[in-house]
Amino acid sequence: MLTTPLRVSLFATVIALTANPVLAQLEYDNNIFKQLGTELPTPNTYRTASGAPGQSYWQQRVDYSISVRLDDEKQAMTGEETITYHNRSPHTLTYLWLQLDQNLFSKESDSYKIETFAWEERISSRPFNIIDRMEFDGGYKIDAVTRMDGKALSHTIVKTMMRIDLPQPLKPGQQYAFNVRWHNNINDVSRNGGRSGYEFFPGDGNYLYEIAQFFPRMAVYDDVNGWQHKQFLGQGEFALPFGNYQVSIDVPADHIVAATGTLQNEGEVLSAQQRGRLQNARKAGSPVLIVNEPEARNSEKTKSSARKKWKFAATNVRDFAFASSRKFIWDAMNVTVEGKNVLAASFYPKEGNPLWGKYSTEVVAHTLKTYSKFSVGYPYPTAISVHGPVFGMEYPMICFNGGRPDADGTYGERIKFAMISVIIHEVGHNFFPMIINSDERQWTWLDEGLNTFLQYLTEQEWQRNYPSSRGEAASIVDYMKSEKSTLTPIMVNSESILQFGNNAYGKPACGLNILRETVMGRQLFDYAFKTYAQRWAFKHPQPADFFRTMEDASGIDLDWFWRGWFYTTNPVDIAITSAESFSIADSMPQAKAEPTVTMSNQRNSDQIKQTYVDAKPGLKDYYDSLPTRPFAENLTRQEASTYFNTLNERDKKLVARNLIATRIKFDNIGGLVMPVILRFSFSNNKDTVVRIPVEIWRQNNKSITKTFFFAQTPTQIELDPYFETADINMSNNSYPAQLRSSRFRLFKDNFQQKGSGGQNMMQFERKQLRP
Repeated sequence: MLTTPLRVSLFATVIALTANPVLAQLEYDNNIFKQLGTELPTPNTYRTASGAPGQSYWQQRVDYSISVRLDDEKQAMTGEETITYHNRSPHTLTYLWLQLDQNLFSKESDSYKIETFAWEERISSRPFNIIDRMEFDGGYKIDAVTRMDGKALSHTIVKTMMRIDLPQPLKPGQQYAFNVRWHNNINDVSRNGGRSGYEFFPGDGNYLYEIAQFFPRMAVYDDVNGWQHKQFLGQGEFALPFGNYQVSIDVPADHIVAATGTLQNEGEVLSAQQRGRLQNARKAGSPVLIVNEPEARNSEKTKSSARKKWKFAATNVRDFAFASSRKFIWDAMNVTVEGKNVLAASFYPKEGNPLWGKYSTEVVAHTLKTYSKFSVGYPYPTAISVHGPVFGMEYPMICFNGGRPDADGTYGERIKFAMISVIIHEVGHNFFPMIINSDERQWTWLDEGLNTFLQYLTEQEWQRNYPSSRGEAASIVDYMKSEKSTLTPIMVNSESILQFGNNAYGKPACGLNILRETVMGRQLFDYAFKTYAQRWAFKHPQPADFFRTMEDASGIDLDWFWRGWFYTTNPVDIAITSAESFSIADSMPQAKAEPTVTMSNQRNSDQIKQTYVDAKPGLKDYYDSLPTRPFAENLTRQEASTYFNTLNERDKKLVARNLIATRIKFDNIGGLVMPVILRFSFSNNKDTVVRIPVEIWRQNNKSITKTFFFAQTPTQIELDPYFETADINMSNNSYPAQLRSSRFRLFKDNFQQKGSGGQNMMQFERKQLRP
């Protein structure tokens, strides 16, 4: 039972809070360990409290038959498609919504109207690029929307969305097919930016096309949002349903085409020699050239005026993209993933060598294996990395990547690792969101953050001490230190994010690594993460499904972490504010200290002739007989021995061990709690690491005091010694305080997408070797 004073105190607190419900609510709201309640949707038969899809879960399906023609003279496209929409929802639909993402490049695009920049005395030319973009008309020109009988279908274009009004309601279980014809100009990525487009090579007068978002695509209709038809403003990416694709791509006859899916007409578009090389690549453990550099150089010169149609088929994918150029070198190899053969391939111009021929396809193969280990087995027949104008963008089975050596074939180390990292990242997107199909238009982090985390794991398995830029807790510290006005929580809509890369990529990735290394441990985390991936493969997960699955599969309550890391902008700043050590033996009775000489006790000595106890000596006990000594010195050996013999056996053993108690006070300055990791150093040059779960903060998340017991007095105490918690101020993490070393770069490697931008170490070395 509680002692009376404590019971009274708690009773008074309860009465005070009950009497003031506002204070009670405030106390509850400020509780860091408060469970996630209204922040998460109520579980139902579609999405369960465990984080798994429910028994009534449903999702729509869309099948496409597409034909497009690439005009290499005008850098334009024409296309037509048949869309078959399958209503698997329990609802009757009277209209359908399509995404017209290419309208981002319309002259009337909202993305131009809402763009801002500040005028300063010194200003770069970048803000003026908007002039080029506004003068370029790249939006869709919808030529026709018709029923299958050819009759016009009522439709309304709303900026980057289009509503199709159905002739009759589409009931559950029914499907509806219709046609769309369109044309549009292709954007120059160097002038207009974008997630796809073309690059012109003035040296040989050729173009390289990376084409995506090129056809009107169905929007997602689901149990959470209904229609996901938020406008595309350029930052929040894509929400798309799964389906099957049949695509015909009409290009110049000397172009090589890479695309989502499997090539259906190899005999019509590839030479016998190329087909033979492709067959060899399907069995090879290292990249095999299907189109080599001399052949690509020859195509650059001849520029055929004839045309060919490349035909591809893809099953159960959410999107389709392709790349086309006569400049392409093409290599490929087989990679076995969980017993299944996958063709890993790369397409790149000669300007990408030697980096691309050496690394790209090998990185693709490595990424497929590593991601499959941590999430789900890669299900598709091929995975392609394309080098061109887009530095990094992902689509099913194909991605566009940057990283180009200098013109003389040399490259800086930074450009090499940038290229490897972007390939890992974009190939990794085959898993998130191409398979685990989250809503990127609403939640960028659920795609980019999870993918960046697995990118970090994959980089570390590629090369020992790989210089990953994101993933480690320490990499997010500078962001967490940022001015509050420049921060947003992770859990905000994609278009509202500030510091986009740090918020949607870096912070979620670091958070997951903290969970894996510090909070949960690798075994529990990996099992839970893989469970999430397996549960939601080829489905549409929401953040709550991820949060709930991670807890459900691990048995760890993580609500405090989701709330602090994802719903707030609070940083981690835990400080050691005091520490002191004492021997347990010191707890034995001490000789009484001589009274401090004060005015009062001097006068009492004179004026109080006899105290009550003096008058009745029988009231005196053992302690009154202890001698008084200056500064309360320890007992004599004989006095201590006499007292020791009065102890019970447990206390005798405790005193005999002569342990040193070290009491440490910690203050939570930043607001975000974390497990407490301490390294104690001793005079014998041995260290002891102690790990304390985060629940130590459950009674008081502002300040805690804990006592530790050792055989010696610690000479140094360090909090978070391995930089695990993203603590933004390491200067208050040591006792006694330590000076922290730092470093500065002697020069800055001026990294750019195309080449190192300055003399790289290879060039420097060559100059030194010249006679």
